[in-house]
Amino acid sequence: MAIFGNDKFKCTKCGQKGEPLGYAPFPNEDGERVAREICQNCWKEWQRKQMQLINHFGLDVSNPDSQQMLFDNMKIFFFDEGVELTQIDTSKEGNVSW
Repeated sequence: MAIFGNDKFKCTKCGQKGEPLGYAPFPNEDGERVAREICQNCWKEWQRKQMQLINHFGLDVSNPDSQQMLFDNMKIFFFDEGVELTQIDTSKEGNVSW
């Protein structure tokens, strides 16, 4: 489903007028909703957050449980649907030794 910008678009997350993402990033209802309701800037912000979650928790994105965790966090991030966005402990940032 291709969606193109118009002056009536207002991003659900940030509330700003802008360009919608313009494509469904996932082949499901959530992907279609993101395409319709989320702007390109907020999508980029989610991609950064998603990468943090993947790296911090060492998620295997081919694992269905990991995918569900990311979808759940995405719904909280964009639509405030859920309990709370998974927190990343940044207190040890730069101190991890291998």
